[in-house]
Amino acid sequence: MGSDERYFTIIDHTADLGLRIRGETLERLFENAAQAMLNVMVKTPDLQPTETVSVGLDGRDLEDLLVRWLGEVLYWFQGGKKLMVHAHVLSLSPGHLEAKLDTIPYDPDNHEILCEIKAVTYHQIEIIQKNNKLWEASVIFDV
Repeated sequence: MGSDERYFTIIDHTADLGLRIRGETLERLFENAAQAMLNVMVKTPDLQPTETVSVGLDGRDLEDLLVRWLGEVLYWFQGGKKLMVHAHVLSLSPGHLEAKLDTIPYDPDNHEILCEIKAVTYHQIEIIQKNNKLWEASVIFDV
C-alpha cells in the first residue's frame, strides 16, 4: 500500500490472534498479509535479503489460497529457518499463486520473537473487495 503503514490491524479474538489486512490489489493484499504476519511474529532489524525462494501454490479459492500462502511463509520460517524480508506475488488467480520470497537466515540473537504463531486457520477466513475498490482479508492464527 505504498508508504501507508496502516495496511493491517489486529482483531480481538479469544485465545488466538486475528489480523485484518488491506491491499490496493489482490496481489498487494497477499503481499501485505505475509508482511503483517511476520511483523506480529518477529522483530527484526532492516536487513538486505540474502536468498530468494520461489513459491507456487494451488487452492480451491482465494481464501484457501491465502491460508496456504501464509502457511508457506510460516513453513519457511519454522522449518527452513528463513525469515521473509519481502514478498513479491508474480501472478494470482482464484486457484493459483506464483511468488518469490526474499529471505534472510533466521538468527535468534538478532531476531526477537514477539508472538509464536503455530498455524494459519480457516476459521473466519474472508476476502472481500470494499466499495472503494480496496481489498480486505480477515485471518485468524493459532498462537
